[in-house]
Amino acid sequence: RMSSRPKIIINRLDAERLQRLIDQASEKDHFVADCLEEELERGEVINPEEMPHDVVSMNSQVQFTDLARNRQMTRTLVYPHALADTEDGISVMAPIGAGLIGLRVGDEAEWPLPNGEVARLRIDAVLWQPEREGQLHR
Repeated sequence: RMSSRPKIIINRLDAERLQRLIDQASEKDHFVADCLEEELERGEVINPEEMPHDVVSMNSQVQFTDLARNRQMTRTLVYPHALADTEDGISVMAPIGAGLIGLRVGDEAEWPLPNGEVARLRIDAVLWQPEREGQLHR
């Protein structure tokens, strides 16, 4: 189902937190949760200090292009509870947000949307990344 996705890289703490979110997902979040779980299962889980600096991790600010709509956006990838406090936040439990986690700059990936369409995303830049700033245990 995710044939055109590079393997994601994710830090261990984020992987554990995401797994908890997936386990608690409500009925309406099930589609995204299932896709995310699939990604986590085949992803490479590493220690926070080993995170390459061009990977989208949780709380990273990322510039990406929605190739299907030819629109470039800048968003900060957050956990759902932090959405209200993050001006340009996108939840990791939202379809596009879930599609960003673990990708590297230059990666292009397809991500299924609940309506049956497919989002095509390209990562253009990781403008800010916690691991790069030494924030390893947030």
